[in-house]
Amino acid sequence: MSVLIVCDDLMFTSKVTATARAHGLTAAVARTPADAARKAPPAGCVIVDLHLPGLDLPQLLADLRAGSRAAVIGFGSHVDVEMLKAARAAGCDRVMPRSQFVKELEAKLPEWAAQTAS
Repeated sequence: MSVLIVCDDLMFTSKVTATARAHGLTAAVARTPADAARKAPPAGCVIVDLHLPGLDLPQLLADLRAGSRAAVIGFGSHVDVEMLKAARAAGCDRVMPRSQFVKELEAKLPEWAAQTAS
């Protein structure tokens, strides 16, 4: 199973990739939306920082869905409720505040990586 994290925060991506590897998962990082479309795994999960500069989430989801069955998990600021709602409406399989994502990461990452897109 594979995990792709779409995020430009080096410390955060290091935490996610280390967690993935500790669970025996293949992990990759995309620092831009364009890079994400090229690196999307055929299955597994794509974790998207909803505050990534230049992110056009509907376009990224369309690009990902064209060549991948990976579930898309979006995370962002808990105070930006409208952005979290917009991510759900755009088609993310799971959306959560960053704090919840961090809290659940260790225990849930294998489960998320085993999902497929809805």
